[in-house]
Amino acid sequence: MNTVSTTQADPRPGIAIGHVELLVTDVPQAVEYFVQLGMRHIHHDQDFAVLELRGGTHLVLENPEPGNTVALGQTPPFDLMVDNLNAAHQRSEELGMKPSEIETGRIHDNFYLEGPDGYNIRVTSSHTSNRPV
Repeated sequence: MNTVSTTQADPRPGIAIGHVELLVTDVPQAVEYFVQLGMRHIHHDQDFAVLELRGGTHLVLENPEPGNTVALGQTPPFDLMVDNLNAAHQRSEELGMKPSEIETGRIHDNFYLEGPDGYNIRVTSSHTSNRPV
């Protein structure tokens, strides 16, 4: 098995998640929402968008194919990690996003936001322990 490892010159992990997809019914509205949360706009049109997160991961927003449905009220298969959860919570309140109360967990603390199409977006505390990622 051929694996990529970290080196002293670059201590980051040797692999990352490249793309995560979320189906939404209104791509431009979802772009606005996620840009407000702090993602970088790369590209969008009426039915497709690419937004960038820290580390270079891209969130791909797409309209569902005919017959597919958006998972209203569901939590997406990812969470958004921030360095300062309290500051992110306060910023979400200032933006009128109505964050839930911060929940204390065993490893992470987190809160939820109602996202596009009723998704429950989980925002969680970082656990990188000041390691480069």
